[in-house]
Amino acid sequence: MKNTTLPAPRGPQRASVPRDRTAEDTASTGWALAARGGDREAADAFVRALHRDVVRYVAHLSADPQAAEDLAQDTFLRALRTLHRFEGRSSARTWLLTIARRAVVDDFRRTAARPLLADTHGWRATIERAQPTGLPGFEEGVALQELLAALPYDRRQAFVLTQLLGLSYTEAAREADCPVGTVRSRVARARTAMTAQLERDEAEAIVQAA
Repeated sequence: MKNTTLPAPRGPQRASVPRDRTAEDTASTGWALAARGGDREAADAFVRALHRDVVRYVAHLSADPQAAEDLAQDTFLRALRTLHRFEGRSSARTWLLTIARRAVVDDFRRTAARPLLADTHGWRATIERAQPTGLPGFEEGVALQELLAALPYDRRQAFVLTQLLGLSYTEAAREADCPVGTVRSRVARARTAMTAQLERDEAEAIVQAA
């Protein structure tokens, strides 16, 4: 797609940068609806507006965070192919994250169907080798990936949607297709499990240092 901005007279008005989630959702949903009608510039703006959220989402849900860009590309390809079905009943972000979840699930299935290779390192080690060290937050980022990876899928999804992507519990419930109370419970259980694991890791580090 061309790197062009959405022209002011057509579709939703593009302001400088939306300052809150509601404004972002209004803008991206408007671009999605305009793109559904064949506006290529709106489609380009739609992809740019939500690309980072999709990458973060699939990176935390996938068993292979290094494949996040590929999964994000797959998500947008699926979305653009089915854009004619989008009617704006939910925000474009919620609709897109639903597609992203399906892309991750399909990737899980493809991975499970492939034979395992001998002497391959776990994906956590791959992250540590691939990411540049010495950057602020690097160790915290790796630790978060490890903590999230240890969670059951449903709790990990609820935590990522609400705590990392900033969706409300109601939006997360629509995305996960479950009651709001279930999302709250999953987030609470995820926090409890992650806190307990951190405490165990700290206690182990103290014992080893003694």
